[in-house]
Amino acid sequence: MQHASPDPAVSTPTDAKPVKKRAPALYAIIAAKLGKGLLLIGIAMGIYSLMGEDLRGEFERFLRWVKLDPEHEFFAALGEKLQAVTPSNIQWIASGTLLYGLLLLVESIGMTFRAFWAAWLAISETAFFIPIEVYELVRHFSPTVLAILVLNVVIVWYLVENRNRLFRHHHHHSS
Repeated sequence: MQHASPDPAVSTPTDAKPVKKRAPALYAIIAAKLGKGLLLIGIAMGIYSLMGEDLRGEFERFLRWVKLDPEHEFFAALGEKLQAVTPSNIQWIASGTLLYGLLLLVESIGMTFRAFWAAWLAISETAFFIPIEVYELVRHFSPTVLAILVLNVVIVWYLVENRNRLFRHHHHHSS
């Protein structure tokens, strides 16, 4: 008596409508990108709000708040670097951070609604960093960078592999 056939052709009737499958891996990717997006937007907002302040003073106040010695040589060097940062550089950094945060937000929302363009956006955005991470690893090995690299490769592979199953195809709704 054949109860549950392992053959998918037998177990699934052909006239069944495709059900939107739950995809925990996809939701994990969406959650990660959404979290990163919101974090970056927060950081950008923080940079914008500090832009009027004396950055070095703010930085030292922050270090005292996290109980680090502002005179410690690493932080002293970082403080020097911060002093060299011009408002226009900061503006660029903040704007870039904000735009990237917004991109991740759009990507997450698009993937939540299973939009096909969002799959490609996520694939390209994630793949974009892979060569940078490889370069960093070759220059200076870091287990953290390696972990990020592996994760990004897995995300790209997962999205490319499952894009047809997970994302809707109709391209133009309205323009």
